Amino acid sequence: MQQLSMWTYPWDVQDLGLETVERDLAERAGLNMISLATSYHAGRFLQPRSPRRKAYFPEDGTIYFKPTPSRWAGLAIQPKVADVITQGGDVLRDLVRRREAGGLGVSCWTVCLHNTRLGMLHPQAVTRNAFGDANYYNLCPSHPDARAYVRALVADISHSYRPDRIELESPSFMGFAHEYHHEKDGVGLTPEDDFLLSLCFCPSCLARAAGAGIDGEPARKLVRQWITETCERAVPQRRFPDFPASGLETFRPWPELHAYLDWRFEPVTSLVAELREVADPRTAVVIIDLKDGWLGGCDLAALGKVCDGAILCAYDMQVADVASLIAAGRAALGAEKFLGAGYRLFYPEMAGPDMLAAKVKPALASDVDGINFYNYGLIPAARLDWIGVARRP
Repeated sequence: MQQLSMWTYPWDVQDLGLETVERDLAERAGLNMISLATSYHAGRFLQPRSPRRKAYFPEDGTIYFKPTPSRWAGLAIQPKVADVITQGGDVLRDLVRRREAGGLGVSCWTVCLHNTRLGMLHPQAVTRNAFGDANYYNLCPSHPDARAYVRALVADISHSYRPDRIELESPSFMGFAHEYHHEKDGVGLTPEDDFLLSLCFCPSCLARAAGAGIDGEPARKLVRQWITETCERAVPQRRFPDFPASGLETFRPWPELHAYLDWRFEPVTSLVAELREVADPRTAVVIIDLKDGWLGGCDLAALGKVCDGAILCAYDMQVADVASLIAAGRAALGAEKFLGAGYRLFYPEMAGPDMLAAKVKPALASDVDGINFYNYGLIPAARLDWIGVARRP
């Protein structure tokens, strides 16, 4: 049986009530699981159904469960429990108890390294571009303190609550654009410019690469030169017109840069492997990935060997592209690993139930293990009915 879930925030459950949420998901949408945010970043969310508010600004970089102090003892990076949990109760604990009584399965949607609050507090642990500038929103997967933080996060959730699965979001390097607020770009960055600005050359990355026999300094100097040239142009100019479709082959003519980019998968893969190792064996550990996840250092085939599978987000895709994404995901993961598909129920991306049904159809295949929908509290209630329509044969 497929795991059919919906990404949900704890404040949605608190605002609408646990019984209402369960009824909406199980009876109205026909789902059998809830994917609850257990750590999350800042934002501003329109809350169309909340009886308490229509806009919500969550605390940046907090966790939505009660941590076990002994698991965090001695760590440089410490979590902060969100006020909505300390004041409104442990939603995750309530959901796990309901599951034990025959309720919905419970998955923990866990943001790993995307954390501006912690990045500001621990600038030594964030990614840095070729100029040494800090990306405060992204803890670096190479930094020991960042890795220890995420290990404790996953271990605490899985052993203390024993959810059915943990969904890892952002255990990787993040892009330059659209990861912070009030971003300004007067240059007009091309896709390759954004990628180059996202490459991390922090001391931890350079040292970790050196340990693998890769000298990252020539790569850093080349990337720095290219970014400088971009900033000096009057108007944008594509250096690599086929990027990102051309993948890492784009950089083959520059062997030292290509070697560094090829190494860049290692910190992400090894971190996910450590997360699988520290998690309770009864909790599945999967990653949330995108079509071009390689841009952030995600090698799906390698990740599939060290965790339990992946949920691939089919956002902003045509029907044929969704089918291709799922086929490529299964080929990369192999037959035995969990493969899920993720769909965003935002308008106009999903203009109606027929469009959703067409895009969900490839995920109803027998070799797809789950479907996730985004996002319970952000959409009008009527769109929950679309899910039921989309799932009918």
